[in-house]
Amino acid sequence: MGDTTRTTTSRRTTTRRPDTTDRHPADDIDDIDEEPTPADDAQELEATGRHVTAMLCGEEVRVIPPAAWRQSWQRLLNAGQVDAFAEHIFHPDDYDLYVDLDPTNQDFTDMITDAGERAGESLGKSRGPAASSRRTRRR
Repeated sequence: MGDTTRTTTSRRTTTRRPDTTDRHPADDIDDIDEEPTPADDAQELEATGRHVTAMLCGEEVRVIPPAAWRQSWQRLLNAGQVDAFAEHIFHPDDYDLYVDLDPTNQDFTDMITDAGERAGESLGKSRGPAASSRRTRRR
């Protein structure tokens, strides 16, 4: 019998990763693909220099839009390091106001939601994983 082994060669394709050295995190906001921002919000983004305004405890603050947040910033928030996270997202002139206001968790969440809406982003709600449809008890 003859050898029926087939050899296949897979062709590797690679793409060059963009150079991210010496870039400010807010510079990436232009690279985000999303729905068009309403005209008035777009003007606000342009006027405030990559920040959107949002209400925090009745005060207007400037924050980087949620779609431009780095994953490392999200990890800070998920680890409960809210102040460290806030240092990244607030405009440097507004961070001290955030500290002075000392918002509750609900106030902070409302501010993030407001920032997302003003930036034309839908943050949505995460429902978590669905329950298994299989029975877990053995018979």
